[in-house]
Amino acid sequence: MEYVLPTLQVDIISDVMCPWCYVGKRRFEQAVHQRPDVTFDVRWRPFQLDATIPPEGVDRREYLKKKFGDRAGGDMYRHLVEAGKQENIPFAFEKIELSPNTLNAHRLIRWASTAGVQDQVVEVLFRAYFIEGRNLSDKVILADIAEGAGMEREIVERLLENDADMDLVKEEISLATRMGVSGVPCFIFANKLVVMGAQDSAILVQAIDQAMEESREAVDFFESPPAAN
Repeated sequence: MEYVLPTLQVDIISDVMCPWCYVGKRRFEQAVHQRPDVTFDVRWRPFQLDATIPPEGVDRREYLKKKFGDRAGGDMYRHLVEAGKQENIPFAFEKIELSPNTLNAHRLIRWASTAGVQDQVVEVLFRAYFIEGRNLSDKVILADIAEGAGMEREIVERLLENDADMDLVKEEISLATRMGVSGVPCFIFANKLVVMGAQDSAILVQAIDQAMEESREAVDFFESPPAAN
């Protein structure tokens, strides 16, 4: 009989304008690499750090100044830049001119799941924003990213021009808030074990092992024969 690797579902709640989510993605990938005996069913879930940003985005310098006041500047990125270097992410915050409304990007991520390229699209969105400084509010750029991942550009363009799945994405974001998620990334293992923040890969490995162990115990409980009277 052919051995089938056990599968672990992992839901990752994130926002593509969140630099710590990019760091968290790298650390999760390291954890996955350390557990080759597990098949991972990874599902990227939406969150918006700021849903009040208009659809066309806003000037990033003005946005940061308004949000962080005197703290807005190069120093606020120092820790992130160092974390990025450790994870081979060459953050280029100076290239970012606009802070985007990420709702359309999350719609694209949702459609990418159906196309089987969700993780690839998430990776390119992070890279486009944090390394290349591209405007994720621009539907043309989102269509470029979709096409580059092998998705049908014409279909994506048509979906972006209407409200397809808009309510579903907003409802997922609302659900995350009702669950108590106030910051991202948030990793949910097997629908029950939660790890908040861009934790070290060792912590994520521990969470993977715990979730797998609990899953095995549940299977053993239901598959064990009833005790004799």
